[in-house]
Amino acid sequence: MENELKTFIHNLPKAELHVHIEGTLEPELLFQLAERNSVKLPYASIEAARNAYNFTSLQDFLNTYYQCAKVLLQEQDFYDLTMAYLKRAASQNVRHTEIFFDPQAHTARGVAFETLLDGITGALQDGELELGISSRLILCFLRDLSEKSAMKTLRQALPFKNRIIAVGLDSSEIGNPPSKFSEVFDLARSEGFLCVAHAGEEGPVEYIWEALDILKAVRIDHGIKCQQDKLLMQRLIDNHTPLTVCPLSNIKLGIFDKMRDHNFKYLLECGLCVTINSDDPAYFGAYIEENYIALQQSLDLTREQLAQAAKNSFAASFLTDTEKQRHIDEIDRT
Repeated sequence: MENELKTFIHNLPKAELHVHIEGTLEPELLFQLAERNSVKLPYASIEAARNAYNFTSLQDFLNTYYQCAKVLLQEQDFYDLTMAYLKRAASQNVRHTEIFFDPQAHTARGVAFETLLDGITGALQDGELELGISSRLILCFLRDLSEKSAMKTLRQALPFKNRIIAVGLDSSEIGNPPSKFSEVFDLARSEGFLCVAHAGEEGPVEYIWEALDILKAVRIDHGIKCQQDKLLMQRLIDNHTPLTVCPLSNIKLGIFDKMRDHNFKYLLECGLCVTINSDDPAYFGAYIEENYIALQQSLDLTREQLAQAAKNSFAASFLTDTEKQRHIDEIDRT
């Protein structure tokens, strides 16, 4: 039965809505790009780098994440990074992905905004043609930096609005509330961007309220602390506001001690539109399929619940209603 469920999970059409492209940098590609760009790494080998991908907190992870991002310098680097993720995702039956990217992590090192954008979007276009995986791109602001820095990044993005569907908020959550970025999100909405935000992972449940009320987020990334507030839970249910949950990331970063402690099943059974995602799969050692399997095995999710999570992933996406329904109908046939 276990193998049958794994096959069922593999065959489910899926959308991934919470993945940081910089977080898909596998150690093998890390070393390849370091050699290409003559960047010295703090790791003696690929194995040493993989062993270093072991974290005790969000900040611990971010320190390594930004260190490794230094190998990304040329348009081809960003292309190779993105294409490697798309191939891995397509092999796990991901049909659609909505990818975060962090321009400030690169422009601060002298990489031109257009360089990284061209590399990423070039791969996304080829991924649709070659792999049949559709995509959208979401620009994230680093919340541990200033709103002034975020505003500069938004203005850099304005000439490329046709290639970026939404803006988001990520990086160190504690001490950096969504309200810190109210003006930049106001401008982003006025320019036609959709808005999402990381909230309620390590930070307090109040950050979810701020993301909804101040940033006007249409989707909450993580959001797992909503369980602490019954009024908030009901609002999320009533408004069909999706949560992009990243189960194995939550375990790796110590949000939950064990997968059996995770509240995904509870949120799903309460009627929230919760989705399953990988977050930073290279660093956490698990892509989307592994997250589905871990949840199923630890929380005893039924086929119906797994299928509902997959349906939620398309319903919560920024695809058209017709595109969403086409994927959902296919899940019903799986």
